[in-house]
Amino acid sequence: MGWLPDETGLERCAANYVPLSPLSHLNRAADIFGHRTALVWKGTRRSYAEHAARCRALASALAGRGVAPGDVVATLLPNVPAQAEAHFGVPGAGAILNTINTRLDVDTVAYIFGHAGAKIVLVDTAFLKLAEDAIKAMSGPAPQIIECADREAGFAPSGHYLEYEELLAEGDPARPFLMPEDEWESIAINYTSGTTGRPKGVVYHHRGAYLATTANVIGWRMQLFPVYLTIVPLFHCNGWCHTWMIPMMGGTLVCCRDITAKAIYDSIADEGVTHFGGAPIVLNTIINARAEDRRTFSHVIEVFTAGAPPPAATLAAFEPLGFNVTQVYGLTETYGPATECLWQTEWDAATGDDRAALKARTGVSMAMLEGAEVHDSQGQPVPRDAAHLGEIAMRGNLVMKGYYKNPQATREAFKGGWFRSGDIAFQHPDGYLKITDRAKDIIISGGENVSSVEVEGILMKHPAVLLCAVVAKPDDKWGEVPCAFVELKDGATATEADLIAHCRAHLAGFKTPKHIVFADLPKTSTGKIQKFELRAVAKLIGQ
Repeated sequence: MGWLPDETGLERCAANYVPLSPLSHLNRAADIFGHRTALVWKGTRRSYAEHAARCRALASALAGRGVAPGDVVATLLPNVPAQAEAHFGVPGAGAILNTINTRLDVDTVAYIFGHAGAKIVLVDTAFLKLAEDAIKAMSGPAPQIIECADREAGFAPSGHYLEYEELLAEGDPARPFLMPEDEWESIAINYTSGTTGRPKGVVYHHRGAYLATTANVIGWRMQLFPVYLTIVPLFHCNGWCHTWMIPMMGGTLVCCRDITAKAIYDSIADEGVTHFGGAPIVLNTIINARAEDRRTFSHVIEVFTAGAPPPAATLAAFEPLGFNVTQVYGLTETYGPATECLWQTEWDAATGDDRAALKARTGVSMAMLEGAEVHDSQGQPVPRDAAHLGEIAMRGNLVMKGYYKNPQATREAFKGGWFRSGDIAFQHPDGYLKITDRAKDIIISGGENVSSVEVEGILMKHPAVLLCAVVAKPDDKWGEVPCAFVELKDGATATEADLIAHCRAHLAGFKTPKHIVFADLPKTSTGKIQKFELRAVAKLIGQ
C-alpha cells in the first residue's frame, strides 16, 4: 500500500522519515562521541569532533570546486586518513565515491577514470605516476589530481599539484553534509577485478551501505567503542563498509598502510585493536610471523575472514594465537560480507578438526540480507542435503543497484529475482552454505567434478605448505586433471612426490593433483590468489 493520508491520517514527513545513510553515523558520533578518538595513524590522533570537521571541510571544498550531486570523485589511496575522510566527505557533497585499487595497471585505471567520469581524484604521492600515466592514456575529460602526501609514512609532496590539506583549507568545517533526499541515491561505485574482461562498475546506494554497517555490527556481536584495524583495503568494497560502521559504535579506526605481521601485532599491542577483517592469506601471515615480529596481548581479537574459503587447517592454527574467527562471504556486488558462519551454542563442545570444520562453513545470510540459497541451473533451490551442488543466489538490501552503464550484465546477474554469484556450493540441512568452488574453478576430470577448494584444504594440512592453489590442467586422456601450485614455509622442504602421496592418502585418485609446481603465488591486493594466471601456466606444463 502507498501513503494514504486522506483515509488514515498517516503520511511520511520530516518528523518520521529520514533516508538511511551512513553519513548519519558520523553526524551522531560528532555530537555524542566528540571527545573520543576516531582515527589513529602513527603520530596522528583525531577526535570525532576533529574527524567530522575535516570530513565536512572536504565536502564543502569539493562543492566549491564544482563537484555537484551525482558527480564522481575517485581516490588512489592506501588505508590512510585521507581515504577514511573521503568515505564521508565525498558523499557528504552529494557525490559518488570511486575508490580505485592501487595495484591496477595503467590501462585499467585509465578505463575506470573514463567509464566512471571522475571529476577529481585524490592521489597518494606514491601513486602519482600511476594516475598521471592513466590520464595520459585515457580519452575524454580527465580528473583533476589532488595530491595526498602521507608525511607520517615519509612522503614529501611533489609540489606539482594542489595538496589535500590545501583543499581542506578551502572548505567550511561547519557546513553540514548534503544528506540524500532518497536513500536509493548512489553513494559509491566499485569496480570488479575484470580478470575476464573490462571491470564492471558496481553501484552502491546509501540504504545498502547503512544496512551493511548494521549487519556487520550484529554479525560481529560488537559492543561500543571497538578499535578496528584497517587491513581490508578501503578500495575493496569500501573496506567491507567498516569505515562507515565504526562511528556508529563510537570506535577508533586504526589505519594500516602496509599489511605485515609486525604492523598487525604492533597495532594490537600498542593500540588495543579488538577487530579486523582479512583474507585467509592475512591469517597465514600472522600464523607464520617471525618471533621478533610477535607481540604479547591479553585480549581476544575478533576477526572476519573472507575473500577465499579458509582451509580448516588455517583456522585451527590461527585461533589459539588469541583470535576468534568468523568466516563471512560476499562479493563486491553485495557490499562485502553478506553471509556469516553464525556460531551456534550447541557447537560449543566441538574441538580440534571438528571445530575448525564448523568454522570453515560459508554460513547463513546476515541480518540485513533477505535470503541466501543454493539454486540449480533452472533457478530452483537444491535439496539441503550437503550433497547437491548449485550456485549461491542472494537477494535483499545488501545487493548492489546494478552495474554502471551495463544493463545487460545487470539483467543477467539479477535473473529470476536473485543475484547470481557464480560461486558453487551446497547447503547443509540446517541451512548453512558451504562453497565448493567458483563455477570457473571446478575441475572436470574424466566426467567427475573435482573441487579445487577440497584439494587445497588437504594440501594445507601438510606441515610444509604455506599457501596453495589448485587449477585445471588440460589432459588428453581425462580432459582436465588437478594441478597444484604451492608455496612452502620458510625453512621447510617437501617434494612433488611427498605432496602427491599426502593427497592420495586423503583423496580419491581422480582428485589427487597430477602435478605440483613450487612457486610464489600471484595475489591481488586483498590476498586472493589469481588463479587465471595459474591456469595459463598450467596449460604450458608438459608442452
